This record gives sequence, structure tokens and C-alpha cells, in this order.
Amino acid sequence: MLDACRFTLPLQVLTPLAFDGPASVVSILNPTGAVLGGDRLQINVVVDPGAHAVLTTPSATRVHRTDGAMAEQDVDLDVAADGVLEWVPDHTIPHEGSAFRQRIRAHVGPGAALVLVDAFAVGRVARDECWSFRHLENGITVTDDAGRVLHDRFVLDGDRRWAALGYAEGAPYVATIVVVADGARDDLPDALSAGLSGVAGVRGGVARLARRGLLVRCLADSAPALSDAVREVWGGVRRRALGESAIDLRKY
Repeated sequence: MLDACRFTLPLQVLTPLAFDGPASVVSILNPTGAVLGGDRLQINVVVDPGAHAVLTTPSATRVHRTDGAMAEQDVDLDVAADGVLEWVPDHTIPHEGSAFRQRIRAHVGPGAALVLVDAFAVGRVARDECWSFRHLENGITVTDDAGRVLHDRFVLDGDRRWAALGYAEGAPYVATIVVVADGARDDLPDALSAGLSGVAGVRGGVARLARRGLLVRCLADSAPALSDAVREVWGGVRRRALGESAIDLRKY
């Protein structure tokens, strides 16, 4: 039987690109085209000392319905001393009846920088499937040589109560952006807050972490608004923390 078999397929990447600036831009592909029940995806990224990489995806990640085991994705990011990693995938879309668990773990070395974008839709919005997934679990843990910098986790079932005031507040798209950068300018939080306030269809907030970085949360009314918010924050971080200009990934 097919469900008694086990297949191992490597994730694939497109040829790295070099836009303006020192970063290599790499797009990650899932050879199956979507995430299915029972899938176990493992992504390991190592950025060598002084290297600079931007990792993205060509489109949103769709998680399909399952009546069996949940799909799982584990992402391990290791940024060596003075390296820079920008993890900027498109958002994840959990379909009706889907079950998905993601764990992102990142270690940021001395003098290194990390920009981590993690965004979700609450379902296939155009099909009115909001909050109809079976299980959605997500965790982000960031450490450096001194210990834990951030630990963030949520576990949700498919229930429209999560759309209420104090939760998603009716927004069908949610983004978390983590910034760890010793070179960030002191005015970065205020600048990012001001930038988000000018993006139509978006509500957001910026908070300082205990050390080395910032946490940004966004609620968006549409996929284009979500993309605009991510570009606004990411571009601001590149200018004010990395000393680089914004990148146009040419996907829109």
C-alpha cells in the first residue's frame, strides 16, 4: 500500500543569483509542489563566516488536507561569525482539514545578522476556508553564544474564535519577522513602526528583544497587503541594520 511506503526526496534550489550588493539569492523548491500529510521536511542552512545569503521560495507553500498523520517541517539555520542570513520565504497556506507542524531553530554567531520572516494565511481565503485547518503549530527559537534570544510558539486548531478581538482580529494573514543584528541603528524600531503605519490594510507592532534584536508582528487584510508589509519591514532592516539597499525579488 502507498501509505506503508516511505519516500525520500531532496529539496531543490534554483541557481543562486546575485543582485545589487554582496548577497547570494537562493530560491528553495519542494519537488512535490506542496506539503502532504505525513511529509517530513528537513532544511539545514549553514552560512560560513563573513558570507551573506538570502533564501526565499518562488511561491506560497500549500499544506493539503489529511485524515492521517500531520506534515512536519524542521528548519535549522546556523549563521557563523560575521555572516548574514535573510530567510524570506513566501507565506504558508494551510488548506481545509490540513495538519502542519513547523519548527524553526536559528543560531546567530558573534557579529552575525539574521532576518527571519515567517508568515501564514489562515486558510484558502478566496474559498472561504479561513480557520478550517485541523491543526497548525509553529515554533521559532533563536539562540546565540550567550543563550536564548527568542522563543515563540503557537498551537492552533481550526476554530474561528481565533479570528476574534485580541487574536487575529479578523485578519486572514499573519507575519512574524525576527531581526538579530548588532549593527542596527537606534532608530530602527521607530522607523519600522512608521513604515508599517503607511501600508494599507496592515496593522503591526515592533518590540525590542532582550538583546541584539527586534520582533515585528503584522496582521494583514489581504495577500498583497502582507507582501507590502514584509517588503516594507525587510527593506527598512536592510537599510538601517545591514547597510544595504532593498532587494526586489522580481516575483510580484
